[in-house]
Amino acid sequence: MESQRRFNDISFAEFLKERKLMGSRCTSCGELFVPPRPLCVKCAGTAMEWVELKGTGRLKAFTCISIGPSFMREEGFTREHPYCTGVVRLDEGPGMVGRIEGVDASDPAGILIGMPMQALYLDRGTGDEMVTYLAFTSAG
Repeated sequence: MESQRRFNDISFAEFLKERKLMGSRCTSCGELFVPPRPLCVKCAGTAMEWVELKGTGRLKAFTCISIGPSFMREEGFTREHPYCTGVVRLDEGPGMVGRIEGVDASDPAGILIGMPMQALYLDRGTGDEMVTYLAFTSAG
């Protein structure tokens, strides 16, 4: 099934619904991309293969957001209840941006760069309208 999917955002989103974090690896030079790409930006190769990632890594950067978009306000995030988003360097190498769960975004001093993280899949909506978002939570 994986070999039949294109290396694009649509396939990436389908894998997230299946609780899989997938990337593409260039078979020419070995460069790994998350989200997947159909073309290697390192060697311009077009021979890609799917790679399932463990979903573990370390927090490299983050920001706490008090005034977010409307869909985040609908989830209850406000000035008094901010949320956190960040960059996680996956154990396999690539960096991935996602929401950071399980931390106190109102106390950023308690969020530590380098802390171990684990992928988390957030479902929003129902039925055909359901979308799964990638997030991360503390693994320590």
